[in-house]
Amino acid sequence: MRDWRRNKAAFGLLIGPASLWLVVFFTLPLAIVWVYSFGLKGPQGQTILALTFENYTRALDWLYLEIILKSLWIALATTAICVIMGFPLAMGIAFAPKSLKNPLLLLVILPFWTNLLIRTYAWIAVLRTRGFLNFGLEWLHDGFAAVAAAVGLDDLLGPFQPLELLYNQYAVVIGLVYVHLPFLVLPLYATLEKLDRGYLEASLDLGAGHWRTLVSITLPLVMPGLVSGGLLVFIMSMGNFLTPDLLGGTSSLMIGNLIARQYGAARDWPFGSALSFLLLYATFIALWVRAAVAQRSKGLSY
Repeated sequence: MRDWRRNKAAFGLLIGPASLWLVVFFTLPLAIVWVYSFGLKGPQGQTILALTFENYTRALDWLYLEIILKSLWIALATTAICVIMGFPLAMGIAFAPKSLKNPLLLLVILPFWTNLLIRTYAWIAVLRTRGFLNFGLEWLHDGFAAVAAAVGLDDLLGPFQPLELLYNQYAVVIGLVYVHLPFLVLPLYATLEKLDRGYLEASLDLGAGHWRTLVSITLPLVMPGLVSGGLLVFIMSMGNFLTPDLLGGTSSLMIGNLIARQYGAARDWPFGSALSFLLLYATFIALWVRAAVAQRSKGLSY
């Protein structure tokens, strides 16, 4: 069989268009933004090319550092909730009968068929003061109040007070979990689907219970998929700006919103570029740590 790598002309013809596309529409714009991150904002909002680290040191001011730390907390909370919810869901799909796997996977990816903006506005209709969730809680409250009145306990329940579920950090976390949960379920499902069930059967045959098998056998074997999915959710949550903008209040500003404002109303492209690359540097570090841990685990397995 002929080695395709020896046919350099065909290889270059196939990889050339994709490489050109990435260079023109990804690498060059990214390089321009990187150069801007060392620039200065002019008096009329223009970008003055310079070689200064002022934008990076400015990002360490407590005003902006607090937003970065808040974004980190929200991203970590989103990732933790996605792991808690996504692991049982992925395991249930992987161990489901073959006739149910495709319909269940379809339900996981079904939200992608609808625009993210529409789905986020749908959460506003659910979480607002006069939204569907508060309507349901009010209906339950009125039902319990009627039962209490029937037994002579008229003062047991006071008037219903709608819950403030929107425009806070909890609403942001709910929205981010809803958006990013499939990005954890799908890679974790792929790992579970390739899992050798013989290890699980051997553990159960040797006397280990289902919980011990899950913790000692299943979890270590699917850890690469779990870490990859969790890292993907964390990175996407950290840089998200649409969900905090629509579901969060003034106290829920994240780094993605801060970057968008620098390129918009503030017209401070150098500072926005520096913030963007700080986020990119953090992403590279996370990916490097992930690769180092995977390489070390691979070496220990040998």
